[in-house]
Amino acid sequence: MYPLTINNWLTQHAQFRPDHLAFVFGDTRLTFAELNRSVNRMANALRTAGVGKGDKVATVLPNSRELYETFWAVAKLGAVLVPMSPMVRGRGLINLLNDADSGLVLTDTAHAPFLDEVRSELVIPATNYWVIDGELSGWQSYPVLWQTASQTEPPPPDLASDDLYNIMYSSGTTGSPKGIMHSHFVRSMYGSLFANAFRIQPESVIMHSGAIVFNGAMLTFMPAMFIGCTYVLLKEFVAQPVIQTIASEGVTHTILVPTQLVSCLQSPEFTINTLPTIEYILSVGAPLLNQYKEKLIERFPNTFYELYGLTEGFMTVLDKTVSTQKTGSVDRPIWFSDMKIVNDDGDELPTGEVGEIIGRGPFLTSGYYKKPFQTADALRKGWLYTGDLGYTDEDGYLFLSGRKKDLIISGGVNVYPKDIEEIIIRHPAVAEVAVFGIPHDDWGETPVAAVRLAIDVSLHELKDWTNKNIEARYQKIFAIMLTDEFPKNVAGKILKNVLQQQYHETIKKAKGAPS
Repeated sequence: MYPLTINNWLTQHAQFRPDHLAFVFGDTRLTFAELNRSVNRMANALRTAGVGKGDKVATVLPNSRELYETFWAVAKLGAVLVPMSPMVRGRGLINLLNDADSGLVLTDTAHAPFLDEVRSELVIPATNYWVIDGELSGWQSYPVLWQTASQTEPPPPDLASDDLYNIMYSSGTTGSPKGIMHSHFVRSMYGSLFANAFRIQPESVIMHSGAIVFNGAMLTFMPAMFIGCTYVLLKEFVAQPVIQTIASEGVTHTILVPTQLVSCLQSPEFTINTLPTIEYILSVGAPLLNQYKEKLIERFPNTFYELYGLTEGFMTVLDKTVSTQKTGSVDRPIWFSDMKIVNDDGDELPTGEVGEIIGRGPFLTSGYYKKPFQTADALRKGWLYTGDLGYTDEDGYLFLSGRKKDLIISGGVNVYPKDIEEIIIRHPAVAEVAVFGIPHDDWGETPVAAVRLAIDVSLHELKDWTNKNIEARYQKIFAIMLTDEFPKNVAGKILKNVLQQQYHETIKKAKGAPS
């Protein structure tokens, strides 16, 4: 059978659609022919350094032209990409780069010092440290290597569908990082199936403002190249430039995480009347509270999609055609995928009962790199155990209840933070909310709400209002914690464990304060 691989996608577009605009980053605008020549230069520079099939190429880079091109240069060589967050430092860099068996790393002058600090503990050969934006002592200058490299096609690698393309790390802060492996076949499925699900065409213009080192970016990154449309990459997310770029570039498709959507919705310009080219806005990364969904659907009719999924590979997509009828849902599994809701024993639960979401399909990881025991725990008989809780309605639509680890058990009863968050966010003074559990002598655990206010309100008044609107006694919140800014990871997800720590520290200080 002909292998399903991604190494020749760019080459084909350069041959058959050479003059179509392929890539935009700042002032850089490249056609497919121009992009292909530049990527070939990178691929040939990597070959000169000894990079070949199966070798690990790591990046510690923010969004940039070079980071984007690395994805495709590595594919052309059959090498393995290991994209890392540029926010990782110290022990995190050592953990990730060594765990991945990285053979070469690309970074920029801003982040090179952090790598220099840990070089003595890294497995990377001394000559394989490249800096992309100039010259630096002890580093290879990528601009020089690029200038001297050939722009012709490198020899095609002998690839099979299940050959490894990338390793995605979700965290570098622990002593045992998990590298999630994706094959060329999986990325081919991302390209083809998500292009279909999101109605992406060769004439589409896709914009991405989040970091492309995260797997969520691949939801449109891969379809853009598979279909051969224009991909507009921003350096970072800032609401006003995002809105301006949608207008100036005629953007049709964009992904935003919930915290970014909330920020955009604060602008009166974020509406279909001022941004008429938009056909698709995807919310991904965390559940979007219903109040914001409703506001987004009102401003952008027939454009809202929501995706639930894991880097490990199970996905559901809420289509724009049902987003108004199933606002609280994340829809059903995408093509060729299956889903079950199961109890702790792995038995399937009936409609309406909350349990762990498990799934299978063509996006599934082949496992965690060098972690056979953790792989066996997550992947059981072809099913991915997600660690997320949810239930299905009578039509088979999935509704999320939260992370298994975030579940609050109060008086022996399961309390789902999302249910309480949906109530609190309805208060006009609340701009953002996150609910987490704390220990309680009588109940075992009890809910606490962290809030960011849009307008002033007393916390006592807000707590009373919330508890009056909560029907079940066991769901009533114990306390409210005010915060000016929520702790979030680089992907925009709220860190509830940090909120818990902040709450406990606040209580300790209050108890230790003089009366």
